[in-house]
Amino acid sequence: MKKRTNPESSTSEAKKRRREEDDDKVGCSHSAIEDGAVSEDQCLPLEDDLTFSDTSVALRMMRAQFPRIDQCLRREKVVRVFKLNTGQDDHAIIFLDDYLNQVDRIVKRMEEKKQSDLEIFKLFKMHVLDSKLEPSIGHHELLSLLSLGGKVKDAHITLLINAGLLTRQLIDPDMYWFAIPSTGKLWKGLSQGRNELLSLIKRKRHKEMFLAELEKKRLRFSPLDVRFHVRDLIGSGHLKTVQTTSGLIVRILKD
Repeated sequence: MKKRTNPESSTSEAKKRRREEDDDKVGCSHSAIEDGAVSEDQCLPLEDDLTFSDTSVALRMMRAQFPRIDQCLRREKVVRVFKLNTGQDDHAIIFLDDYLNQVDRIVKRMEEKKQSDLEIFKLFKMHVLDSKLEPSIGHHELLSLLSLGGKVKDAHITLLINAGLLTRQLIDPDMYWFAIPSTGKLWKGLSQGRNELLSLIKRKRHKEMFLAELEKKRLRFSPLDVRFHVRDLIGSGHLKTVQTTSGLIVRILKD
């Protein structure tokens, strides 16, 4: 005699099996880990699991190729690398043409104000930026390179600092970082946004939030998008992501 099965029960069991298989494939929630259903190692990170836009794919490729960018494109004077004053080991990469255009805009604004000693900016572009490719430069080397175009005084270096093209290193006052003008507010927002986002997630149970919920939040202290900060904090090792059947979870990895 054939054993009859309940169609609804069979369908329910099949769905349950599919859910369990999906959990094994895409990740796990914190509660699933606590219940012992899966291990921490089964949780897939964002890099392996999230579908990105074309722009994001390009940025990920640049990050993966950063050593080659640093060694190759920098030597070919396509890009410049800048150390950011954010309290962490952060760097920015900018196309050299864009950076030189910023220098020209500074000179134009100063010309409109009828300021003097603007020749120093031409010397800075011609002799310093063209030959010094590292993110920093010493005081004596800077004076030596600028002097290739004429007599240079400390006042000229002060002019470059005030224009936002150089910043003094706190540890060694005889060293300067090359800087990107008019970006102080952005870097401040980057640092404050990191802290604000981490504080927001820390207040949640298990120190995690669904990404869909997190994306709806508006940061008070940063002009940057929440997803930018999420990716930034994943890259720095402060956050990890876990894909679940209910959606993507963002979790504190380290404080």
